[in-house]
Amino acid sequence: MLSRRRVLALSAALPLCETASIQAAEPAPGGSAPLSETVSLDGPWAFCVDPRNEGLAGKWYQPDLAAPTWRPVTVPHTWQIEPENTDYMGAGWYRRWFDVPANWADCAVRIEFEAVFHTATVWVNGVEVGRHTGKGYTAFTVDISRQIRPGSRDAVVVRADNTFNESMLPRGRSSDWAHDGGIYRPVRLLVTPKAFIETVAVDADPDLGAKQATLHVTAGVRNANSAAWQGQVTFQVFDEATGERVPLESSAAPVQLGAGQESTVKLPLAKMSAPKLWHFDHPQLYRLRVDLSNGHSYETTFGVRKIEIRGTAFYFNGEPVRLMGAERMAGSNPEFGMAEPGAWIDHDHADLKELNCVYTRVHWPQDNRILDWCDRHGILMQTEVPTWGGATFKGMDTHPSAELMNNGLEQLREMIGRDRNHPCLFSWGVCNEVNGQNPPAYTFAKRMYDEAKRLDPGRLVTYASNSLQKSPEKDVSGLMDYIMWNEYYESWYAGTPQQLARNLDEVHRAFPGKPIVISEYGYCACTADRPEGDDKRVSVLRGHDQVFRERPFVAGLIFFDYNDYRTHVGDRGTGAMKQRVHGVVDVYGARKPSWEVLRTESSPVEWMRVSGSPAALDVALQSRAAVPSYTLRGYDLRAVAYGFGNIPVERVAVRIETLAAGESYTARLKLTQLGITRIQVDLMRPTGFSAQTAVWVP
Repeated sequence: MLSRRRVLALSAALPLCETASIQAAEPAPGGSAPLSETVSLDGPWAFCVDPRNEGLAGKWYQPDLAAPTWRPVTVPHTWQIEPENTDYMGAGWYRRWFDVPANWADCAVRIEFEAVFHTATVWVNGVEVGRHTGKGYTAFTVDISRQIRPGSRDAVVVRADNTFNESMLPRGRSSDWAHDGGIYRPVRLLVTPKAFIETVAVDADPDLGAKQATLHVTAGVRNANSAAWQGQVTFQVFDEATGERVPLESSAAPVQLGAGQESTVKLPLAKMSAPKLWHFDHPQLYRLRVDLSNGHSYETTFGVRKIEIRGTAFYFNGEPVRLMGAERMAGSNPEFGMAEPGAWIDHDHADLKELNCVYTRVHWPQDNRILDWCDRHGILMQTEVPTWGGATFKGMDTHPSAELMNNGLEQLREMIGRDRNHPCLFSWGVCNEVNGQNPPAYTFAKRMYDEAKRLDPGRLVTYASNSLQKSPEKDVSGLMDYIMWNEYYESWYAGTPQQLARNLDEVHRAFPGKPIVISEYGYCACTADRPEGDDKRVSVLRGHDQVFRERPFVAGLIFFDYNDYRTHVGDRGTGAMKQRVHGVVDVYGARKPSWEVLRTESSPVEWMRVSGSPAALDVALQSRAAVPSYTLRGYDLRAVAYGFGNIPVERVAVRIETLAAGESYTARLKLTQLGITRIQVDLMRPTGFSAQTAVWVP
């Protein structure tokens, strides 16, 4: 995450909807600390498409050039949701003006794009300042200090290109999701001293027995001065919820940099006493602030938690867990596409929590706002390099092509470099459905696994296989930390639940010492012989869950998927509505009947029953011993009574301190109001989401 800086207000009345007036920063107390600001460049930009690829030759990057089709748009933006551009794959141009305060003359000024799909070229005042090629889901930063003109009005121009490309991942048309072009995630200016902290990595290693954690903090420091610079690096930790400083014994680390140099500084280890552990039901966060002696600071949030594999089981903070959730395909609402506003991100992820989703995976690196939401509300996630499909390595012999291998490694490094501090990230995914028994795919996955372990040794690494139906022991899955299998019996694989059971046992025999996660399963109405039918989706969900629950080596389930999703290979709909029907909600988030079934199947409670009368309401429940199963701590049984006109008139609750997997619990609730016509009882998670619901009526 970025340093906490004051975000400056931008004018709403802007000529051509692309000019921003930036106010000068207030002087620091005492006038000694250098300027440090973050300036949002979200909002009004000018835009045009370039179907004949004329922009480069026509020098559309020149700030005063009046291209014939510039029009106002709002960034984050994708042209794929515009009716006239839905099927356009090519170049699009963006331009924005901003005023540069005079006091930026002594600063380093960078522009950060959270993502541009999939290739971006950036100009400032007509001068090319950087490129980000074939990496459409990772953030990048460009130093523009030499091109800005302090005290002047400057222009930034971006050329985005989403042409299907055989030299990047996802390769060509191999992927099954929307390839939305544009500046589709937030943009900002970073204004700092010329010696500044560029990155921070923090690993919090808990000793569960001693009830303490060791902090390993590393800072990437850059010197943009024309002369050498030396100073010190220190850090502090704060409780994110209370703002209180955490007492630590830490010391400064010296740093010496020549002109234009950068360095990775390992700070002295520090011990945290009695840390609050991060858990999906108790998402406790800490804030780390790293300081340079010149006054620059960088802040990031982190959590203290321990994820282990013991035999065929996951252990989370020392306790066995069997996890469950559903995958969400981002960018599927046709009103937004990949340029999702924060409100829609919140909507979908709150709905996932209502579905009892505590564990998910995604096909590509996610918006930082999504990861932050999962950190704060409790969803474990595997995020992946977008290596998808058997066609990825088509035409290759024993090894992947050098260009694809390098592109995969670059995307992996950028994904881990930005996202590694998020406690919600359970594991890194290196590829998906690439036929892991194919030699070039095998080599690719192994190289990616090794690099992920080098970059982040403490986090699990795996890949989602679709090649375990025959000879599973030959699959590259065996090199991973745990097995992920995309299982589609009764859908893509045809077959029956009985065949699924036999195949699953074969996979376990091939990898007897590893947990197995069903990384995808469900029902897709994606071919002519499989018409849409939510009843079939429900049947597959329940029938396959029964098979999984009978096998203790199944450590996790991820239903595919939460939503019907937009994709360039969609078989339903047209234009921005082109989609695959796979979810328990439609592209606008409307719930199907299968939503409620998935919620029930994903609950850590097998059943909950209510009996008696309002004055003596008996509630009994049984927590699951099979997947999903985990210890429940700090849950509430909450009863809301409704009277005439379905008006809520009374609420009572009782706390469940601890309930282990497989245990039962009973409670008596007493309500006092007369004329109660209905009582809704919910088992409430500590995060405020309902895990199970039962209703009493007279």
